[in-house]
Amino acid sequence: MSDQPNPKTDHEVGLIEEVDLEQLAKAGGKPPKAKRYRIRIDDQYYVVHQPSMTGAELLKLAGKVPPENFILTLKLRGGVIKTIGLTEVVDFTTPGIERFNTLPRQVQEG
Repeated sequence: MSDQPNPKTDHEVGLIEEVDLEQLAKAGGKPPKAKRYRIRIDDQYYVVHQPSMTGAELLKLAGKVPPENFILTLKLRGGVIKTIGLTEVVDFTTPGIERFNTLPRQVQEG
């Protein structure tokens, strides 16, 4: 075995193992690229292995199926609430992401 750099694995060495988005946002930090992201949806915590997910994927992760029957909101640091569409991609490396909340979509009687 040689001590030469291995380009296939060296780029992963700098990755943080796991980032807790809620804790980092409350501390005012910018999320680094990581192998895993700990996110909160309603009162449950989930660990995901990708740096972004769509609104529909997040709803399915939380067991809110079919996702079309639910509204997903994102709470950012400072109290800003943003509605996330089903096809909208949430990048977990965006600063300020605290948690996600779900609401049943109300069916309007016509």
